[in-house]
Amino acid sequence: MPFDDVVEVSNYVAALEHGMARLRDGFPLSNRLLREVHGKLLARGRGADKQPGEFRRTQNWIGGTRLGNAQFVPPPPQHVEDCMASLERFIHAADDGMPTLVEAALAHVQFETIHPFLDGNGRVGRLLISLLLFDAGVLGQPLLYLSYYLKQHRAEYYRLLDTVRASGDWEAWLDFFLEGVEVTAGSAVETAHRLLALFRDDAARVRTLGRAASGAMRVFDALRDRPLATLNALTERTGASYPTVARAVEALENLGIACEITGRKRERVFAYTRYLAILNEGTEPL
Repeated sequence: MPFDDVVEVSNYVAALEHGMARLRDGFPLSNRLLREVHGKLLARGRGADKQPGEFRRTQNWIGGTRLGNAQFVPPPPQHVEDCMASLERFIHAADDGMPTLVEAALAHVQFETIHPFLDGNGRVGRLLISLLLFDAGVLGQPLLYLSYYLKQHRAEYYRLLDTVRASGDWEAWLDFFLEGVEVTAGSAVETAHRLLALFRDDAARVRTLGRAASGAMRVFDALRDRPLATLNALTERTGASYPTVARAVEALENLGIACEITGRKRERVFAYTRYLAILNEGTEPL
């Protein structure tokens, strides 16, 4: 997997983990939290120069090469704060009787229509779905990979967003969204089983390392928790010495579990590549 793709997936996972951790701690699902999530998402790599964590202060557009031939032009920057405040009020409307899945579907369209950031709106908009469902207790873990469904049906997804904006056909969008939830819920179980099988098989391979197995297993567990790390980060996470971690990483490389992805001699970054490949199915930009 190319280094840029690995960084993007890692950012996506870090953004989702940050959002869920904040919600667990009682922080409200709010514009402030969405800005924090955006900051994590664009912390490194593509879009890192596009004001991470801040609402846009210039006009953007969707499709086309300029405003004049754009497929859709979101609200002007001076209206972004008010539009996002309205979206926040909608998310927190009490006793409206609206099912959570319908609320998530409507909120996603509103977010994508506002397009409040210079970059990363599609990814944050899809993260918003997961955070809404988690905050409402519908999901206990982020196992609903709706992003993959939207990518598979990209043309229809964009068409329905445009139809809502042009003619208010919310029913067609809801049919599409809810069908996606149904399909994705089934595939999420399969994805979870694939990850568990991967972890089980790779752990069994680590245990074949004999005397080196103990240190390698500690590093393997750290990569399973966060599949992208430097040697210094792994040293901090495992509590092992730097030489022990370096030997363990070398052993994991020899097994094909870990892979150095920068090609550099210094500040090298190691990835649990097969784990990231599975995660990448649901986190790529549309």
